Amino acid sequence: MSKGIDLPKAYEAKQVEDGISATWMQSGFFSPENLPERENRREPFSIILPPPNVTGTLHMGHAVMLAIEDAMVRFARMSGKNAVWIPGTDHAAIATESKVEKMLIEKEGKTRHDLGREAFLRRVEAFAKESHDTIVNQMKKMGASVDWSREAYTLDEKRHDAVNTAFLRMYKDGLIYRGYRVINWDPVGKTAVSDEEVEYKEGTATLYTFRYGKDVPIAISTTRPETKVGDTAIAVHPDDPRYQAFIGKEFDVAFAGTTLHLRVIADACVDREFGTGALGVTPAHSLADADLAHVHELPMIQVIDESAHMTQEAGTLVAGKSTLEARALVIEWLREEGLLLGEEEVSQNLSYAQRSGGVIEPLPKEQWFIDVNKSFHFRNSTRHPIDGVEDGQEVSLKSLMQHVVRSGQIKIIPDRFSKTYFHWIDHLRDWNISRQIWFGHRLPVWYRNTEVKVSVTKPEGEGWERDPDTLDTWFSSGLWTFSTLGWPNESSPDLLAYHPTTVMETGYDILFFWVARMILMSTYLLGEIPFETVYLHGLVLDEEGRKMSKSLGNVLNPLDMIDRYGADATRLSLLIGSTPGNDMKISEEKVAGFRNFTNKLWNISRFVFLSVDDVKSIEKPPVPKTLADRWILGRFSEVEKKVTHHFEAHEFSFLGETLRDFTWNEFADWYLEIAKIEKGKEEILLYILERLLLLWHPFMPFVTEELSKNFGKGLALIAPWPVAEYALASIDQQAMMELQEIITAIRSVRSTYHVNSQVMLDIVVDGLLSPDVEPLVKSLAKVASISSFQGEKPAQAAVVLVGEMEIYVKLEGFIDVQKEITHVEEELAEAKRYMQLLEQKLGNTAFVEHAPAAVVEEERAKREATFDRIQKLEQSLHHLSHV
Repeated sequence: MSKGIDLPKAYEAKQVEDGISATWMQSGFFSPENLPERENRREPFSIILPPPNVTGTLHMGHAVMLAIEDAMVRFARMSGKNAVWIPGTDHAAIATESKVEKMLIEKEGKTRHDLGREAFLRRVEAFAKESHDTIVNQMKKMGASVDWSREAYTLDEKRHDAVNTAFLRMYKDGLIYRGYRVINWDPVGKTAVSDEEVEYKEGTATLYTFRYGKDVPIAISTTRPETKVGDTAIAVHPDDPRYQAFIGKEFDVAFAGTTLHLRVIADACVDREFGTGALGVTPAHSLADADLAHVHELPMIQVIDESAHMTQEAGTLVAGKSTLEARALVIEWLREEGLLLGEEEVSQNLSYAQRSGGVIEPLPKEQWFIDVNKSFHFRNSTRHPIDGVEDGQEVSLKSLMQHVVRSGQIKIIPDRFSKTYFHWIDHLRDWNISRQIWFGHRLPVWYRNTEVKVSVTKPEGEGWERDPDTLDTWFSSGLWTFSTLGWPNESSPDLLAYHPTTVMETGYDILFFWVARMILMSTYLLGEIPFETVYLHGLVLDEEGRKMSKSLGNVLNPLDMIDRYGADATRLSLLIGSTPGNDMKISEEKVAGFRNFTNKLWNISRFVFLSVDDVKSIEKPPVPKTLADRWILGRFSEVEKKVTHHFEAHEFSFLGETLRDFTWNEFADWYLEIAKIEKGKEEILLYILERLLLLWHPFMPFVTEELSKNFGKGLALIAPWPVAEYALASIDQQAMMELQEIITAIRSVRSTYHVNSQVMLDIVVDGLLSPDVEPLVKSLAKVASISSFQGEKPAQAAVVLVGEMEIYVKLEGFIDVQKEITHVEEELAEAKRYMQLLEQKLGNTAFVEHAPAAVVEEERAKREATFDRIQKLEQSLHHLSHV
């Protein structure tokens, strides 16, 4: 063993992180089969990495995901579980294809059609490979202990096999069908897009109120008058007294160059408070109106085409025009006919295609869909059956998705997102799974004239052509929890060992888009839940609470933060302050602050290593000799229990705060200071430090691994999780609290009266002071003598209260009381003047209402701080007047 190890005075992350990462990789311990004592690790822990898109580099949102998940899996591994964390990447079909085509246009002036399908796909795959390698390097920099031997890709051969198997099985059960339905259409990217690929931007629009014709007695309101040439009905609420007499009536009316046949229908979905309380129904260009058309058997007339231009069906006035041109023409016609009743500027969420920027147009198209309401005979798992559903029972995909969450078989953290989940699932429409792009899993569908064949291979005979469309990316990622474990091979060792997975950790913004699809796929294809727990983290915002974006210039690159402050500091900044489901603010200053804490842990270890002759592992709890020993061993056991509980409950911020407070305050500020006075604490120092490093390891793996190696027991990565072994007696806790309060109070007197910290003071105690406490008070508070109260207050002494005890701190000869009073009075007057200015500013309604929120908040914080200062100064003045 080493003798008095002398570490460098500061921790240099750059000098150790790459080497530690290489050591972890070489150990093979990220793979569960290589873990020591594998035969005793019977409880599995499995987590599947939400696959980053192969479109670029990782951002802070990915970094918080990696920090949380790595903390989870490191804790599970150290707790003796058979832990596996499976990494992978997502081909992100639309995003990747769009990015590569933009690059192609910018560099070569060509589109994908100029290259042809095969040549273009080779370009996309090369880009995806390069991006993948960048992502892998970034994950290693973060310290992610994923099992790289099990890495997956949503577009690799194994996942392709899984996708085809799932498609064919769903088609056979009648759950996949080809239909003509309204979908989200991107007129720039020329493809259908899913809801999660639609971006909403707040803007303003004009709400127009008009009548279709002079003989139509009902007025409607809309922000898209150009679509009204495709209306087939007017919808009103069945209980709206204004329109009772018109329900069921029909009108034929000449409208803006076409003829409309309108039927007045009644439906409870109509909002009586919006506009006129009547709704123009455009079945071909609104998802909600398409639902109405289905219920009321209304015809569907397409008046907008795939290029966002008006069709011939739109009539002579607007045919061939863009939607914006058509809008202006329809409004002009309404004015000329005297039908326009009003115009009003309103705020509106405008929908855009996330990747191309095109304005989304709801259009009817023949596409492939998954029917979420169709009944089928459920095939329950024999290994992990879903409770409450019988094998062979008739169910729907929607009912399964509702049941497993409502019954508690899948737990969502935080629970409030369960309501969000049910709101989405209860209103779930059939899922459009086909995309008009080239990059992705191609549909296993073949056509010959009017014949349709669903097959992975080309059907026999001449004339068969494969459907050019690809599957929605979410179809393949919906299989992620089990396709990564070997499915469709249902006897795969990984599938048998690790499914259902233990936890799915991801952002709350994709609860519906991805989490719900994984529940759909797993319950249908395996008869199992995909995971037991869903942990949702929030968005990472800048210090002003704004989303990070290049346009705002507020993006923090996790690699930059790691380069400047180290991976551990970066991880801590994302874990401490992160609570489930809540957005969190981050700044470079926050990361820098945690770099300071990382260095603090390093210096604590350095002090301990220098304080002992032999740096060695202490296997059994040392026997305490003093109050401080009993207290620190008991507090450490309490902290270990709390930390373990917080890990099991996924309370990461509480966990980090608990550990930080113990490390910095109790261990460093108190016990290490006492250890300088009371000797013979080497074993306790080593015992606590070794285990403290292990408690920190899941949060800050690099610095703890570097420090732990000095104990000569192998990698912290696979060290057993510490177990609490010492109970703290309440009498010792109270005595230590008394000691801390006394020392803090005496130090406060020094600060208040500007007494030099090295001056030895005399104190008089009115009360009973524990014999264990007295020598520590003298040493830590720089006290020369402690005497008992004799019934008369000492001259020129400050009095402090500790419980029922009064302590007089003699100040005679150390301060000029009158001078101190004058000094405090001047500071107090200045603070009150400043408070008056702040009150005037914050009392100004114009300032509060029009100044930026951050500025107002800053002024309020100043007011609060000034109020605290005034209170402290008044308290000092009170004490001085009684000295």
